[in-house]
Amino acid sequence: MSWYAVYTKSRFEDRVYAGLVQRSVETFLPKIEVWSRRKDRRKKISIPMFSGYLFVDFPEYTNEQKLSVLTTPGVVKMLGKPDSYEPITVPNVQIDAIKRLVASDVEIQPCLYPKEGERARITDGPFRGIEGVVVRADYHRHLFVVSIDLLQRSVAINLEEFQIEKA
Repeated sequence: MSWYAVYTKSRFEDRVYAGLVQRSVETFLPKIEVWSRRKDRRKKISIPMFSGYLFVDFPEYTNEQKLSVLTTPGVVKMLGKPDSYEPITVPNVQIDAIKRLVASDVEIQPCLYPKEGERARITDGPFRGIEGVVVRADYHRHLFVVSIDLLQRSVAINLEEFQIEKA
């Protein structure tokens, strides 16, 4: 069994999910409950954990299966290496971890990593509250190089996702 990430058009995750299930493709669309503010009230809604993405599982990867996914309305592409047309697999251990998170009662807050060139605020640790510009980001190693205006220096900091946010 191999899982692959599928990138969808904006807000098409549910439609793509339904289309893939109709084509008998094993599909996983992780969703989380968040509070949404409406005009005069707050309401709990279910949204995709990863906006614009869902996962498909193939017991054995074939071009026919790939074509079945890619021709589903709303699918943009399957994630792969930039220099190859072959999609890359998502490790089963990561899919299992996501499934456990979704099944748990833990409140999950989606957050976006700041990108290079964007202003960021450190939210935890010794540099908490300091803002700067992300000069370099290595998401796999959780290493961010942040240029801190106040100090007029750039520092490389190991941070987890919850410790840095867009400013």
